[in-house]
Amino acid sequence: MNTVLFLCTGNYYRSRFAEELFNFRASADCPEWRAISRGVAVDLGHKNVGPMAQATARALRARGIDVELERARKPLQLEVADLDAASHVVALKRAEHRPLLFERFPAWSAERASRVEFWRVHDVDCMAPEEALPIIEREVMSLMRRLAEGCGKFGELELRA
Repeated sequence: MNTVLFLCTGNYYRSRFAEELFNFRASADCPEWRAISRGVAVDLGHKNVGPMAQATARALRARGIDVELERARKPLQLEVADLDAASHVVALKRAEHRPLLFERFPAWSAERASRVEFWRVHDVDCMAPEEALPIIEREVMSLMRRLAEGCGKFGELELRA
């Protein structure tokens, strides 16, 4: 089983949506893959309330994905072991997450930063969830198509800058 690792800052909103959507669709669209998500800097999400953003839960439910906030896991902090174990890594916003990766995981980043696919999905300070979540959905579906076509390990996918 291959693993795609979705990263955002707090593992509360964007990466959680990508993970849940990917896993919901994976059995039909990309059966050899599963997704996990982590926050590069969970400590910066001090204003996050509960285990997952309400907007994320609403958007998932609207897509037929059963999410119960009472039973949802709390955001998880990224660790080097997560990066090492992933078959593919996606960070949701280059300008936000690349500097955090280099700051918090300097040894890993210096050696393997080219193995991270960066998307351009803004956080709520720049873009409303109603705009951002459909972008994530399109990107997830595009990634799943590429993975299903046999690409997958680092270096085999055309990375998005």
